[in-house]
Amino acid sequence: MLTLKILREQPEFVIERLAVKNFDAKDIVKNILEADAKRRAAQTSLDQVLAQQNSKAKEIGMLMKKGEKEAAEAIKNEVARLKEQSKELEAQMEARNAEMMDALVLLPNLPCSLVPEGKTAEDNVVVREGGVKKELPANAKPHWELAKSLDIIDFDLGVKLTGAGFPVYKGKGAAIQRALISFFLDRNTKAGYLEVQPPLVVNEASAYATGQLPDKEGQMYHVGLDNFYMIPTAEVPVTNIYRDCILAKSDFPVKMTAYTQCFRREAGSYGKDVRGLNRLHQFDKVEIVQLSLPEESHKALDGMVEHVESIVKELELPYRILRLCGGDMSFTSAITYDFEVYSEAQQRWLEVSSVSNFESFQANRMKLRYKDDQGKTQLAHTLNGSSLALPRILAALIENNQDEQGRIHLPEALAKFAGFSVIE
Repeated sequence: MLTLKILREQPEFVIERLAVKNFDAKDIVKNILEADAKRRAAQTSLDQVLAQQNSKAKEIGMLMKKGEKEAAEAIKNEVARLKEQSKELEAQMEARNAEMMDALVLLPNLPCSLVPEGKTAEDNVVVREGGVKKELPANAKPHWELAKSLDIIDFDLGVKLTGAGFPVYKGKGAAIQRALISFFLDRNTKAGYLEVQPPLVVNEASAYATGQLPDKEGQMYHVGLDNFYMIPTAEVPVTNIYRDCILAKSDFPVKMTAYTQCFRREAGSYGKDVRGLNRLHQFDKVEIVQLSLPEESHKALDGMVEHVESIVKELELPYRILRLCGGDMSFTSAITYDFEVYSEAQQRWLEVSSVSNFESFQANRMKLRYKDDQGKTQLAHTLNGSSLALPRILAALIENNQDEQGRIHLPEALAKFAGFSVIE
């Protein structure tokens, strides 16, 4: 959530930067500032009324000491009137504050100066590419056909048990999932990330703090009886570990990693691009989260990008890193780098990771703060990234490493964790 300070001091700058995200903020900013002005006016009036109440209370005390009860009773009536007036002013302040907060949560995060302008994914900027694209045999198949012939993923059984987008992994398919999770967590913990195992459902406060509510309410599975939300990413519970906390500067950086299953409704997703593992409602993902001092967060972001890149390199997959344009960024992000791996069988790039710096946007929502050198309370910065999401990584591994006999050869780094190097 943006701070009131920046809206009061630089409203035109906020409107200009949000235009990079193709978001017209003029009316919302105007409404917030008007509500804020009315709230502050009510606060000023309330302070004056309370000062009068205190003054009258002292006057009543003096009159009672003098034995002038009638005069004291007259002033008591006036104090009663002032108390009613103060209640009305407090109600006005609460109403204006609620109006202001309702509008504030509608404003996305400001994109930082490095974010390119653009409206769609076509306008994203390729930062760099790596890995080598492989030449597949003439009879190469997409992963959903290979998975069926090798009996390692059963999409039809998933439909029977739940519905489309809930595959069942079997045999070596399940073993590869486990191997990928162990491989990712191993690399993250060796890089200094503390492994945590959070809940898979969160309360409304947690979903609000990281920006899923109210922006992506329709994309989350809601457990209505308890008003819980099934997590769309481990970012939500892991970042919320530090909600309502005040840290010391010496506590930074805070680095955490977690494996969780993730749940997304993916409403409105149809067509060939969602076949097989390309887009699921339930999937496994390993996440990395950092809490940083503001002056160090962009350096931390670069380090996270390099870390994810090192893992993709070990999997021997052709990849590219994109800096997202304003129109393709998330509601909460200040800057995002996407990782895509190339699927030879599908002849397309598949997104497998997003690494983002949210600057103080999430921290302001969750009241994540620290004490600076002068002892003043400041907002921290938050970052997170997929390290990595399994479905499309697995799809690319299956497709890019098939031979003419339909066997799958695992890269050496993964084979060590899987306990086998070939699926046949």
